[in-house]
Amino acid sequence: MSASALALFTFDSAGSATGYRLVDPAQPALTVTELAATRGDGVFETVGLHEGHPIKAARHFERFAQSVRMLDLPAQDWTIWDAALHEVAAALDLDPSSEGWVKMVLSRGIEGGTTPTGWAYATASASTASVRADGLRVVLLDRGYRHDIAQTAPWLLQGAKTISYAVNRSAYREAARRDADDVVFVSSDGYLLEGPTSTLVLRTGMTLRTTRTDAGILAGTTQAELFEWAAGNGYETTYELLTPADLAAADAAWLVSSVRLAAPIRAVDGTPKPVDAALTASFTAHLHSLAG
Repeated sequence: MSASALALFTFDSAGSATGYRLVDPAQPALTVTELAATRGDGVFETVGLHEGHPIKAARHFERFAQSVRMLDLPAQDWTIWDAALHEVAAALDLDPSSEGWVKMVLSRGIEGGTTPTGWAYATASASTASVRADGLRVVLLDRGYRHDIAQTAPWLLQGAKTISYAVNRSAYREAARRDADDVVFVSSDGYLLEGPTSTLVLRTGMTLRTTRTDAGILAGTTQAELFEWAAGNGYETTYELLTPADLAAADAAWLVSSVRLAAPIRAVDGTPKPVDAALTASFTAHLHSLAG
């Protein structure tokens, strides 16, 4: 047992994983010519853990496979990745109240090579309970793309979960400069998109709303689970083209993701927003129930 765990994958000549081995996460594991490091050429998924168990891994593998296809990476045997996910999660020394996550990465491999590189890294994380209780202050930032960028320029890979995260990290620094915690991106033609690492969900009355997945955003695994729960608990759910005015008028709003789960938005560009604590608690309980 340890505070982190790492599995490295082996691949066949077609680039599909054939197995994995656990290695010491404190020792070097990648070469300096690895394209994940030098080009950001790869995809990943991060799966949250509750009481040491992955939360709804199946949805993550569906999205992982989609990202793999979008980057023309080799198709994978996801049963092997799933086994590694559960083994590194089980190797963590977590008490029942601790939180954690597993990040799975598939890159194009070493520069000039023909074999991909893959790994699954598990670690404990700081508790996100306070974020769910207190909420986030967000700012709206222009992403610089129209909302239809996925259709007009598919080579920009909008909607794939790539490891090229420099822009997302820059957005967080800009949020901090504006005395905020997080970001909601807005398209250049005025539509709400997503957070750097999250999906936007609004509540208007008894309707939960989120941005359409054809608007150049990543399909949210946590959002999808919450919408399934909501549909069985008296809520309508819609996928729309949303505007900043919709966010301002909404009764409540969240940024949802695999690690923080449902983090309520308590202010937008400095304007306070009501927090729906009861629904946030219901969201959290439902997501925790999916761990296994």
